[in-house]
Amino acid sequence: MDQERKRVALVTGSSRGLGKAIAETLGRGGHTVAVHYVSSSGPAEAVADAIRAMGSEADAFGADVSDAAQCQDLIKRVTERFGALDVLVNNAGVTRDALALRMKDDDWRSVLDTNLSSAFYLSRGALRGMLRAGYGRVVNVSSVVGLRGNVGQANYVAAKAGLIGLTKALAREYAAKGVTVNAVAPGFIESDMTAALPADVKDAYLKEIPVGRFGTPQDVASAVAFLASPEAGYVNGQTLVVDGGMVMH
Repeated sequence: MDQERKRVALVTGSSRGLGKAIAETLGRGGHTVAVHYVSSSGPAEAVADAIRAMGSEADAFGADVSDAAQCQDLIKRVTERFGALDVLVNNAGVTRDALALRMKDDDWRSVLDTNLSSAFYLSRGALRGMLRAGYGRVVNVSSVVGLRGNVGQANYVAAKAGLIGLTKALAREYAAKGVTVNAVAPGFIESDMTAALPADVKDAYLKEIPVGRFGTPQDVASAVAFLASPEAGYVNGQTLVVDGGMVMH
């Protein structure tokens, strides 16, 4: 691999929230970044603009990653645009919460397709180029609920637990070829969604976190950036839990 070329990273679901923080952190660290969105290009273009303002190259790419064909096309477009794809961060995700007895089939399928199947489709596509280059980093964004479970989220928990299993399988298959695959499992991270929770609910969660605060998107982005780096070359098949100590296993 040409060491003079900046490494290229694709971060799915990176027009806002956690994905945005990951994309901007990678851009700040010198990566060329493909910013992914599903339907609204404006926020993704704004993230790309912010990365370009840092001095790194970036562009926005739209795709429905729950669809295998669109995943294949996304990998192709990113590779053609930037000449390579060295880092894949599978961050895209949706929630369709309900107790299991009330969960609709469509809500089960949509969460599994977007949160888990997309990571397989995109990894399968990205790995081909990584193996040819002899270098690659795949980072899957899971969750602590994939380790401990959560009420009303059977679909989300199954997808996040599945990501951890997918991480281990791919890590065993391709590490000898220079490609590492790892996961991060965020805990309670500050977001628009968590900000809307009642104070008593947030207080109950806070009591479970030894460091005494909720996490920030930057906390997770920094962990992803490490796993995506050359320095993490001997870290493989691991799940890095970023939760302030809420879940210890």
